[in-house]
Amino acid sequence: MLVLHMDPDAWDALPDAVREEFVQEHRAFHKTLSEEGELVAAHTLAHVSQSTVVRVADGVAFVSEGPLVPSRVQLSGFYLIDCETDERAHELAALVPEARMDGLGVEVRPVMLPSGIEM
Repeated sequence: MLVLHMDPDAWDALPDAVREEFVQEHRAFHKTLSEEGELVAAHTLAHVSQSTVVRVADGVAFVSEGPLVPSRVQLSGFYLIDCETDERAHELAALVPEARMDGLGVEVRPVMLPSGIEM
């Protein structure tokens, strides 16, 4: 899985043209993964201001405003990929626009099967 993070305030501060370029790069990357047969799923998450956190205490669920962990950088989306090697996953991660942004990067994390065996 290629795990993406973003600084929501930095994103909001970008000029519209830069944000549109960023989105177009993601569309092209998505198309490449699809054409290569390596894309399993991909999703962008809503802005962190729309998140909530559910906690249970004494059997009662409480809902509060999110995010779970206050931080400048938040989870923003993911690409679930199926590729042959770690090297290929790293190569693909380097193509994601977040990999070029100061203070960010793309986390590459193996997905585990229900039995606990790495995919």
